[in-house]
Amino acid sequence: MSIVTSKVSTRRLEHGLPVDVTSFVGRRHELAEARRLLSASRIVTLTGVGGVGKTRLASRIAVDVRRAFPDGVWLVELAGLENPQLLVPEVIGALEIRDLSSRSPLDVLVDYLCHRRALLILDNCEHLLQPCAAVVQEVLRAAPGVRVLTTSRQPLGIAGERLLDVPPLSLPAEGGSPRLAGASEQYEAVRLFVDRAKASVPDFALTGSNQEAVERICRRLDGLPLAIELAAARIRSLTAQQLLERLDDRFRLLNKGPRGVMPRHRTLRALIDWSHSLCSPKERALWARVSVFSGSLNLEAAEAVCAGGVIETEEIIDLIAELVDKSILLRDEYPAEMRYRLLDTICQYGRERLAEFGQRTALRRRHRDHYRRVVAEGYVQAFGPSQTDLMSRFRCEHANLRSALEFCFAEPADARAGLDMAADLIFHWSTGYHLAEGRRWLDTGLAVHTEEDGVRARALWVCSWLAILQADIPAAEAMLAESRAIGEQSELGSPQPGQDSTLAYTALYAGVVALYRSRADRAIALLERAADLHRTAGDPRGLALALIRLSLAHSHLGDSATAVAVGEECVAVCDTHGDHWAIAYARTALGIAAFRQGDRERATRLVKESMRLHRSLDDPLGVGLGLEVLAWTAAAEGRHKEAVRLLGMAEVIWRTVGAPRLSGYGHLAGYRDECESEAREALGASAFDEAHRRGAGLGYDEVLTEAFGGRRPLAEGRGGTRAQEQVLTRREREIAGLVAEGKSNREIAAELVIALRTAEGHVERILTKLGFNRRAQIAAWVAGSGRGSDDEKS
Repeated sequence: MSIVTSKVSTRRLEHGLPVDVTSFVGRRHELAEARRLLSASRIVTLTGVGGVGKTRLASRIAVDVRRAFPDGVWLVELAGLENPQLLVPEVIGALEIRDLSSRSPLDVLVDYLCHRRALLILDNCEHLLQPCAAVVQEVLRAAPGVRVLTTSRQPLGIAGERLLDVPPLSLPAEGGSPRLAGASEQYEAVRLFVDRAKASVPDFALTGSNQEAVERICRRLDGLPLAIELAAARIRSLTAQQLLERLDDRFRLLNKGPRGVMPRHRTLRALIDWSHSLCSPKERALWARVSVFSGSLNLEAAEAVCAGGVIETEEIIDLIAELVDKSILLRDEYPAEMRYRLLDTICQYGRERLAEFGQRTALRRRHRDHYRRVVAEGYVQAFGPSQTDLMSRFRCEHANLRSALEFCFAEPADARAGLDMAADLIFHWSTGYHLAEGRRWLDTGLAVHTEEDGVRARALWVCSWLAILQADIPAAEAMLAESRAIGEQSELGSPQPGQDSTLAYTALYAGVVALYRSRADRAIALLERAADLHRTAGDPRGLALALIRLSLAHSHLGDSATAVAVGEECVAVCDTHGDHWAIAYARTALGIAAFRQGDRERATRLVKESMRLHRSLDDPLGVGLGLEVLAWTAAAEGRHKEAVRLLGMAEVIWRTVGAPRLSGYGHLAGYRDECESEAREALGASAFDEAHRRGAGLGYDEVLTEAFGGRRPLAEGRGGTRAQEQVLTRREREIAGLVAEGKSNREIAAELVIALRTAEGHVERILTKLGFNRRAQIAAWVAGSGRGSDDEKS
């Protein structure tokens, strides 16, 4: 990260630029991009939410480029100007033009600029958009040597205008490994907080005791420079932890800005009040209604939840566009759709307005009902070609799903709906990231909704599956027994075409439990019954799941021929319906059968195919299972170091998702034990432990990087400088590998299923941390010695 510092001065710089009285932190990427845009376009607008630092950035850009404009770089501050008729006179005054004629002010301005090479900066144009646009157009038409840089919460909307969205300052990610004291100052937001805190308390420093609190403060304030500066000023009277604890009432707490700035920059509330005043009544209403969402939302959700009353459904798309233009809503581009979000500070303000309108409960109910429909439809579609997009969407919607469930379980009368919704999310919970959370929601619902109906019966067998994945077999057995009893005494025992059968699923998961308890014959009987019931019910999903487990059961008994036949039947069912998730596990089952037959080459190929599918679906449990099987195969071929390393990598997966080893596949533990024993005997204790450390010491992202595509993690085997290797996070090392392969930011976003903006931020941080300014230098660093060449850096 580049830190630019300007010394305090009492004089104005030449060319009409104000001096910086505090240090300028970060913004290396934005500065470079602004220079590039100004070289290619005559009008550039810096946009962004209030308090994000547009004015400060514009001033720094002006300082950087002033030598290119021999006739002046002039900054015109418009924040305090209310009368649009005074716009041109304000610009004339800022440029110190002396004219005593009777000509119109615009003619005077144009005549002054027409033969000059100058940069005109119009700061805070959002409340004067139309007059600013008209003046800029006239200046650009008449003065070919003039370029214009504007700051505004929305674009001017004139021909040739290029936009640079100014994002919040970079932030340390939530969670992850603890950082060394001071290490988080590599992030711009933390660096700014520390810098401004030192201005108030000179001996303030980031330490092991306050670093986490400072990081959390910066995240809670969304990386907004103004909010961070207001918060840091409180360090004179509060510790970082005390400040963090009081941020729930941030609008009252952050109300002591410098006296020499515009009134709306003195408090956080005044700043957002200003943004609110610039919105139309319908835009304000949508702002308040969108605040009911958690995380982000898509257009479909906005139309379903926010329309009504003063807002027609067909108006939503245009109102969203207006709020995006005004930098109230932020846009995140995902491979499948555009999503929108409010910064937490902006969202809290909207929720206050929603409460004032008396609409919060009604909107939360509409929000809950929308996501109930989305989840119910997703459950039906979870077996088929839309599976990958669906799982990706549910990961994006996780915060909204959690919010909807919270609303359901807040009232006993809604508990049945919440339990039904939690059961519909079985595949979202069981892919691994939210396994424990899903179990908690289901346990909560089952404790409240005790009526012995179909909803409870289904929730019981769904929860039993999550318990199996957690190796909580006694709990799973108890839930399956109750679910089966409900099914046997109701019509649920008679499968209807296209509907779930309680008895079919209880037989399926009872078979899994029997296999776990090494009762393979019993497991086969139960699983065959489950498969028959699912065939009768016309449920291909249940049939595929039963066939996968049936293949594993036959393989466990040594009947490889039947295991292969059943596994291939499952593949055929999945192919017919375009499913990827079940077919991935079917291929793993076929790989295990091939391993049992001694066909290690086929086993390896099948398991790697399954792991690629699991990666595309972002299913870490499937990846972990695949790593286990690859380890057993490697050991059988005498590649013991590789086998132990793979076992260590698998442990990273299980540890990351909070699941036991071989989650849901405990009957395979014997193969792992045999692999470990054979490798330990072949290598000796010391070599075994070292190989295991090399695998288990990787981060989750590094495991995925090494397991797919042949890319090795940068921290090993590339000879880079240790300082450079350690400064990048695990995710950044993976993305550096993708950059080295020539992938664009959009392609990286698609492969890792992250927002385009997130990918761009990662690449920018990699450049900053390594001291590079071009992607080619990253590629050279990855492919060669781990460092960009001296020529590249010059």
